[in-house]
Amino acid sequence: MDLLSVADKSSRVIGVAELNRLAKELIERQLPLMWVAGEISNFMRAASGHCYFSLKDAQAQVRCVMFRHKAQLHDWKPENGMQIEVRATPSFYEARGEFQLNVEAMRRAGLGALYAAFEQLKARLSAEGLFAEERKQVLPRFPRAIGIVTSPHAAALRDVLTTLKRRMPAIPIIIYPTPVQGEGAAAKIAAALATADARAECDVLILCRGGGSIEDLWAFNEEVVARAIDACKLPVICGVGHETDFTIADFVADVRAPTPTAAAQLACPNCVDLRERAVQLYHRFKRVMERALERRMQHVDGFARRLVHPGERIANQLRDVAQLGGRLRGAWAHAGADRQWQLRDLVQRLRAAGPDVGALVIRQDVLARRLGGAAVKRVETLTARLKSMAAHLAHLNPQSVFERGYSMVETADGKIVRASSELQLNEDVKLTFAHGWARAKVKDKG
Repeated sequence: MDLLSVADKSSRVIGVAELNRLAKELIERQLPLMWVAGEISNFMRAASGHCYFSLKDAQAQVRCVMFRHKAQLHDWKPENGMQIEVRATPSFYEARGEFQLNVEAMRRAGLGALYAAFEQLKARLSAEGLFAEERKQVLPRFPRAIGIVTSPHAAALRDVLTTLKRRMPAIPIIIYPTPVQGEGAAAKIAAALATADARAECDVLILCRGGGSIEDLWAFNEEVVARAIDACKLPVICGVGHETDFTIADFVADVRAPTPTAAAQLACPNCVDLRERAVQLYHRFKRVMERALERRMQHVDGFARRLVHPGERIANQLRDVAQLGGRLRGAWAHAGADRQWQLRDLVQRLRAAGPDVGALVIRQDVLARRLGGAAVKRVETLTARLKSMAAHLAHLNPQSVFERGYSMVETADGKIVRASSELQLNEDVKLTFAHGWARAKVKDKG
């Protein structure tokens, strides 16, 4: 309004460019950064990466521009007809005299409630002290094992495994599978964290998943996940989403990584860096030792000059060397003799322990002959026994008894008669002989 008042008072004629400049200054000064909701229309992404589109509702529309460095931060693709909310600064494009919005951020419509819930939970947990630095655990420098809490099908898992294998392939990796998106994912993530904590199989945990919208990452904004991270006794590295994504889990975790790959880099040292550091320390130690040795050599030289004559010292050393040489030769000869005796003893013991092949062959022949004889004898014994049993069986055969003149008496119903008391007078009986049979009638009995 101040600019228009100045223009009115001056009563001068101005050009279009100046008019547009005054309009731009007035709009940008009076209208603050704000959230605007509407539907995307005429969306276009230029070769430069800048995005141009219209935001409209039932009554009006407004042109919008989102420059490349802002547009590339979004992990979802805007499309025509999509309901969105933009955080933008009202502006005026002087070259064409058009009112437009310079978009700073963009989100799909309906996410305002999620952001509000996010901020509310963040404030409450912060007030409880869950984000305090004194609660953060220090990551182990050289972990014995690394645990990963994520979905087995997540692309982030492949990135983490590839990074860990490249940096430190010898460290064991333990995966605690859990869904990272969808209904019930938060409770399952908390359960996986509790399982990893209870098993205590690793020294550090990586909680990770790839980027996505706020709805995709919402499981990591649930209170149950935050409580599980806080209760975990193992250090937790949170690598969820991209560098611009922040979740409640990031604030509660002991260390927040901008990406899953960065989480893997924080979890273990780089073997290449360690190797280079070891080489540097080796050369440094070598230089220090060389300097120290040179100083000691100078001290020795100084001491030597203050000690006995070198010739006398050499003579003493030669005597010592000769004495040590004699002792060494004697010890060597004695040791050689001991080894020879031990070798002879071992040869004799080996010969004694070895099998007598000739005796074994003779023993085998004897056993074979004994086996053949025993088999023949056994067959003969069994044959004789069989004959004896056959004779005994033949002796018990009723037919043999009949052949000696005996006969068998049966009643009419086939009952064998053993005593005369079993018969009645005039009763019909059957008589069986060695050859044939006959019918008879009892006339008398006694």
